[in-house]
Amino acid sequence: MTINIRAVGMELTPAIRQYVEEKFATLEKYGPKMFQADINIGKDTNHHNKGEVFSCSATMELTGDVIKVERAAEDLYKAIDKVKDHLRETLAQRKNKIVEGHQEGTGEVETTL
Repeated sequence: MTINIRAVGMELTPAIRQYVEEKFATLEKYGPKMFQADINIGKDTNHHNKGEVFSCSATMELTGDVIKVERAAEDLYKAIDKVKDHLRETLAQRKNKIVEGHQEGTGEVETTL
């Protein structure tokens, strides 16, 4: 899976890049046919009165489907974790639905993620 990371309104440090790559690489176990993940991280200040708010959004291309998740938090790493957790849940549900559908229909399990 290719992971593209883009920072908006902040610098993309090697530590942040490594953290994002490690977190999103764990999602590959939910299907071998995940082609690409576009991750956008940044600092939002336009609509908030106090403090810094960081956002993370991910768009993941799968076979025949696109999943998009956006989350915000007061800490960049928390925003990244929230997006990764939501994607993990979505991919797990999708994989279970596919596995159950194949088991009911033909008795064979084929991974189509």
